[in-house]
Amino acid sequence: MELTDKLSILSAAAKYDTACTSSGIDRKGNGGLGNAAACGICHSFSADGRCVSLLKVLQSNACIYDCQYCVNRVSNDTRRAAFTPRELAELTIGFYRRNYIEGLFLSSAVAGSPDATCERMLKTLELLRGEYRFGGYIHAKAIPGADSALIERMGLLCDRMSVNIELPSRQSLQLLAPDKSKEAILRPMGQIGRRITENTADLVRYRHAPRFAPAGQSTQMIVGATPESDFQIMRLAEGLYRKYALKRVFYSAYMPVAENALLPSLDTKPPLLREHRLYQADWLLRFYGFSAGELLDEGSPNLNLYVDPKCSWALAHMDHFPIEINTAPYEELLRVPGIGVRSARRILEARRTGRIPVEGAKKIGVVLKRAQYFLTFSGRMVEGLRISPESVLRALMGEKQAGRFEEQTAGQQLSLFDPPPVTREDIFQCLTGQI
Repeated sequence: MELTDKLSILSAAAKYDTACTSSGIDRKGNGGLGNAAACGICHSFSADGRCVSLLKVLQSNACIYDCQYCVNRVSNDTRRAAFTPRELAELTIGFYRRNYIEGLFLSSAVAGSPDATCERMLKTLELLRGEYRFGGYIHAKAIPGADSALIERMGLLCDRMSVNIELPSRQSLQLLAPDKSKEAILRPMGQIGRRITENTADLVRYRHAPRFAPAGQSTQMIVGATPESDFQIMRLAEGLYRKYALKRVFYSAYMPVAENALLPSLDTKPPLLREHRLYQADWLLRFYGFSAGELLDEGSPNLNLYVDPKCSWALAHMDHFPIEINTAPYEELLRVPGIGVRSARRILEARRTGRIPVEGAKKIGVVLKRAQYFLTFSGRMVEGLRISPESVLRALMGEKQAGRFEEQTAGQQLSLFDPPPVTREDIFQCLTGQI
């Protein structure tokens, strides 16, 4: 099989793994410089905020497992391919020399056995780091079930590692992926977490100690393939952050790839807006001091698709508001819709030189369209506001969206599969984190 055919098959097979920020375009070269045709290029962000391009491929898509939700499962009739370590190393270096990429995102289906798969991935990384002296960013997926010594070697060669937890509950994993177990997934996750902690201490004592996965570890959960609620998903994410010190939990809206009685039908649209709200809630857990139990509970187990989680929490706790912008502590400011981490810090800095008026709040980054309902300025609220949960909800959503929300929630649970469209403002908030 030609190398270009392998690249086409294995980059397409890798697109369902969302454990890095991805984007793509299908604009082909026209005889000039450059070619943006889809060939496994994705984008991620480095620690200093730079957007870097990564080659995102599988080592192999010939899997021995029969996970019902996976396009690469053994029972699926699809073209199979595999890179040799030398092929993939040379391909990565070739792309890098042409300035197509700055790093590699490497995963694999379980071909043969977890240990054999991990060894092939390790050989690729050893060629890149040793023979080719490649110093670019590498994100590698640990293979559940592989020997701990192989996981250790891999962590010393890559910048970030990840282990996909995939499904939010043990019951769903047993039903849809009987060849896998939660223990086999959590074992390498725990090993990576412990080694990162130990390595941090080693680097404090020994300046030249070898670095183990210095960019941390992440994981991915599939959303919408099984009946778990948002509350269950967020509690699991909160536990993973606390116990394993993960850098990120990625949420992937399930895309139906085959007809199966245990999964949504092929004509079901991926719950993209639900995925979007989960990312917003995840941001609140990581940077805003919220807990999963504050955002959701057994009585309200799913996120409101019509307003972001922070607005939804504020509307349910109107007794906490309004707060005074000129005296409120940092932790309370973070809970005001329309005030993000950066704007909260700017408020603290601005208060050292004087009191903040309404116009001043807008200049330092406060989104007054949301925040005005929850703040006072020197003891006064913005004039002309109607303050009640219903009026604030209508103002935040707009009259048309509020009407649709009331119709859908009258006497029934909000549907997760017929959501309103994502607005440009929603996308901006998700990218910037200013919610």
